[in-house]
Amino acid sequence: MVKAIQEAEKNTSGEVRLFVEGKCNYVDAVDRAKEIFFSLKMDQTKDRNAVLFYLAMDDRQLALFADEGIYRRLGESYWNDKVKKIIKSFTKDDYTGGICSVIYDIGDALKTEFPYESSDKNELPDEIIFGN
Repeated sequence: MVKAIQEAEKNTSGEVRLFVEGKCNYVDAVDRAKEIFFSLKMDQTKDRNAVLFYLAMDDRQLALFADEGIYRRLGESYWNDKVKKIIKSFTKDDYTGGICSVIYDIGDALKTEFPYESSDKNELPDEIIFGN
């Protein structure tokens, strides 16, 4: 999955991070994703184009949380469609494939909206973050 993140970020200034934990301490996974997003300072990218993929395995919850720069450009329906795509893969027990596929999709969207420029740098680490 780290390779998928690196590949997704290759041609864009955008950033993608994956946070995995067992249980979600919130009723709504989006609220938990938002908390993590800001605690990881993902809102501090130059173009406000970072995306957090949040997954609570034991509770079977997930969320995509995108910063305002990319969220506004793609719109709510884009993000809802990506969540549906992930869920469809998960119902087929294709967890890795579903996660990677959506990460690649997000990378393509970031490449279109925020193409790579020679002055761009990797602003956030690519490794998977494991919570409690």
